[in-house]
Amino acid sequence: MWQAEHVKKLLEERGHTVNILGMTTLGDQILDRSLSKVGGKGLFVKELETALEEGRADMAVHSLKDVPMDLPEGFALACVMKREDPRDALVSPLYDSLAALPQGAVVGTSSLRRMVLLRALRPDLKIEPLRGNLDTRLRKLDEGQYAAIVLATAGLVRLGLGERIRQCFEPDDMLPAAGQGALGIEVRSDRSDLLGALAPLSHQATWLTVTAERAVSRSMGGSCSMPLAAHAELLGERLHLRAAWGDPEGVMPLVQTHAAVDNADLFVAKLLGEHVAAQLHNLRAMSDSARAKLE
Repeated sequence: MWQAEHVKKLLEERGHTVNILGMTTLGDQILDRSLSKVGGKGLFVKELETALEEGRADMAVHSLKDVPMDLPEGFALACVMKREDPRDALVSPLYDSLAALPQGAVVGTSSLRRMVLLRALRPDLKIEPLRGNLDTRLRKLDEGQYAAIVLATAGLVRLGLGERIRQCFEPDDMLPAAGQGALGIEVRSDRSDLLGALAPLSHQATWLTVTAERAVSRSMGGSCSMPLAAHAELLGERLHLRAAWGDPEGVMPLVQTHAAVDNADLFVAKLLGEHVAAQLHNLRAMSDSARAKLE
């Protein structure tokens, strides 16, 4: 709802009349199982796409990391807005950092990506599932069910809860998910009339970086069942992309790679993502081969 209100305010400032159709998605309702086991990221967008298809809504505002890599036929991503802080955040009532957590401490997250990255940093920790909206997750933390939890910095900041953050993980330590911190606006692909209204809200640098990130996920068959991280930065005219792929069972080591390109447009950003995905595939294959030989 914060996201919808944010977009509503920006459009109204530009003279448009906007009404919000509040909806609860299946992803909001199923809280006792991890997303990887109940259908993945599409659970957060299906009901909204139905509202678009039936004409009850003109546009849908999404956290871009929750949007499947390939939209259904008849839908389009019309706008990518300026990115908030893409980093992950450690929240804890007692400990100032991940390093300060005691041996064997319980850390909450239902993200397979965060799970494998946390294991790489602190293999001694006990990672436990954590679902629910932000208030629910923070309540479970404050009740003592966890020593710490890991959340998206952007969500905490947007809801005025930035003071709960004890540590923001730098990408060198915990690489963000593709699209993390960015908002995307989805429309029916035949609604060309909306493109002009949404154009002032779009942020080209963010669109460029998330295109590269989402291309990695698309090429890897990215879903909630795959511990995959991808994060791009535009430094001057050079687009840098890093990615990591882990093993949810913790048997295989984390594999990481990176690449960069100058003067990228959206097409080149997509190619960069596909190139990095191919590098990840090769590194994983080499790791699998080495493990097989040891066995």
